[in-house]
Amino acid sequence: MKEVLDFVNFDFHLPVTDPTWIFFLVLVIILFAPIVLERLRIPHIIGMILAGVVIGEHGFNILARDSSFELFGKVGLYYIMFLAGLEMNMEDFKSIRVKATVLGLLAFIFPLGIGIWTNLHLLGYSLATSVLLASMYASHTLIAYPIVIRYGINRQRAVSIAVGGTAVTDTLTLLVLAVVGGMYKGETSEMFWIWLVLKVVVLSVVIMYAFPRIGRWFFRRYSDNVVQYIFVMAMVFLGAGLMEFVGMEGILGAFLAGLVLNRLIPHVSPLMSHLEFVGNALFIPYFLIGVGMLIDVNVLFGHIDSVKVAVVMIIVALLGKWIASWLTQKIYKMRALERELMFGLSNAQAAATLAAVLVGYNIILPNGERLLNEDVLNGTILLILVTCVVSSFITEHAAKRIAMDDAEVSDEKAQEKEKFLIPVANPETLESLMSLAMVVRDEKQPDNLVALNVINDNNGSVKQEMRGKRSLERAAQIAASTSVRLKTVSRFDLNITTGILHTAKEYEATNIIIGLHCKMSIVDSFFGNLTENLLKNTYLQVMVARFLIPVNTLRRIIVAVPPKAEFEHGFMKWITHMCRMSSRLGCRVHFYAHPQTLGYIRGYIQKKHKDTRVAYSELEDWDDLLLLTGQVNYDHLLVIISARRGSISYDSAFERLPMQISKYFNNNSIMLLYPEQKGDPNESLSFSDPRGWAETQYYDKVGNWFYKWFKKNS
Repeated sequence: MKEVLDFVNFDFHLPVTDPTWIFFLVLVIILFAPIVLERLRIPHIIGMILAGVVIGEHGFNILARDSSFELFGKVGLYYIMFLAGLEMNMEDFKSIRVKATVLGLLAFIFPLGIGIWTNLHLLGYSLATSVLLASMYASHTLIAYPIVIRYGINRQRAVSIAVGGTAVTDTLTLLVLAVVGGMYKGETSEMFWIWLVLKVVVLSVVIMYAFPRIGRWFFRRYSDNVVQYIFVMAMVFLGAGLMEFVGMEGILGAFLAGLVLNRLIPHVSPLMSHLEFVGNALFIPYFLIGVGMLIDVNVLFGHIDSVKVAVVMIIVALLGKWIASWLTQKIYKMRALERELMFGLSNAQAAATLAAVLVGYNIILPNGERLLNEDVLNGTILLILVTCVVSSFITEHAAKRIAMDDAEVSDEKAQEKEKFLIPVANPETLESLMSLAMVVRDEKQPDNLVALNVINDNNGSVKQEMRGKRSLERAAQIAASTSVRLKTVSRFDLNITTGILHTAKEYEATNIIIGLHCKMSIVDSFFGNLTENLLKNTYLQVMVARFLIPVNTLRRIIVAVPPKAEFEHGFMKWITHMCRMSSRLGCRVHFYAHPQTLGYIRGYIQKKHKDTRVAYSELEDWDDLLLLTGQVNYDHLLVIISARRGSISYDSAFERLPMQISKYFNNNSIMLLYPEQKGDPNESLSFSDPRGWAETQYYDKVGNWFYKWFKKNS
């Protein structure tokens, strides 16, 4: 029934059908619903669904569920599944894959088995309905994951197992959903199952093989954020469309697209920020509101069958997840607190559950009934509400206990503060240097990035000053797009090197990231005066980088380490930075070093960064560095751990690096890393060596000559 309000000759009909007013009211709901419901401690996802109930035809009938809700709803559904795949930490899964697989299989089998039995015998549903409904109990969403991040225990074994188990459980759930949905999309024949499995396997292999390669090719050639965003969304809908083309559910294709593209989209990157922003701001809330508009509250509270369905769904879902967590704890002899944490993280139902219920609700059986009726649809909302609340409460309790226990037993020193200084004089290298800083910084330490523009006092000009300001603004935009705070500094100084050194002291920088100098003439040096003067006048860690492809498209990091590097003061710092970079880019780091040095590297990584994907190879003699020419591909980053003259690991062979890099590695992305040293370079200046060029380089040359001569004649 339509209600008509006549006010100053303006007819206002309910439900609203004008697209402008529909979109305005939806935006108002998206804006204010979280604010209101947060005070009531109602989860965000439930708040949007309840808002849809209120404004829908079964509530106050304010909005009609028109084609816009169908369109945006489908986009939102794909978006949820894509982000679920994109946010999976595949590195964590690989490091504890056996334990995670066990939890994932148990968390799938027990809810599915118990669910099928209860659906058949207690609720009286058909086999197909029972299987699809039971698969909903098996899935789970990491609603409570932000809680463990807040308590700083996201690296705990139990958390990694729960996160990895999510990938297994949700993938199996989506396969069940795709199979059941595919059965009702066409005629089923004797060859149906064979063709279905064959099509899914072939298409999945095509997506997993082709999508990353297409993505890597595209990201190397196009750096514009808008173009990259449109490309990623096109890949998501291509995956979903291909799945629907072969008779499966599109959400499986969207989920697979997220899994295979997550290596190319670092979690701390402008593209990831844009994807999450658009999805969380518009598409996903639109989808959740549309789900709420389908719910009939009268059916939920007016029929005993609806309440019965909801109670059975909640009990089976919670019981199945608890059994899986308990068995995993017993199998691997874990603590009771770890079991509680795994249970808390793995019992929340949201994304895949909504996907399954909507697919089943939209399937019309030959007798005219829905595969999943209104009772299940309404019961699902209660299931999501209860499990999200239980998950949040249990995770909060377990995380707090574990954090307190860790604080009591931990006797390690407070982590050293770090700060990265990034001079941004060259606009062409600005984005790559900022990307490098993003992937090596410690996310737990805020305000640890400083972008600097130095203007030479001698020949400063308005044009140079404006160019520097634009570079700083661009750096600030890159940082802001990833929700990272960046301090921008513009200063006048006698020369660029002095400006960098003074800023490093003023802001207590611990690392400097600069671009590799581009030779402009035949008499120009490889490093340029700036880098050479900087290395002579500071003992901070300096990264000199040149990237030929975007940082997020790197597939491997190859690190060449000189002998005795383990005796340098900054040895552990640069290893930590390489491991961080490897983890956030999802690529392997391969160390080439002397056997003794490899032992120190391996020991430190196993103790502090055991989840890093790492490989080790021996490099007996630093003169064998050219052997790496066959190991470094175009999409690899070659990191050469160098050393300043006079340091413990310095070798006279370093003097040939410029020639070797120019001749053999000119077509590779490269980084020359100078580890941190103790003391102050100015303290080593003396009357006999006023420039600080230690004479040890000449002793090294003579010593190496005698060593090779004796080795040759022995």
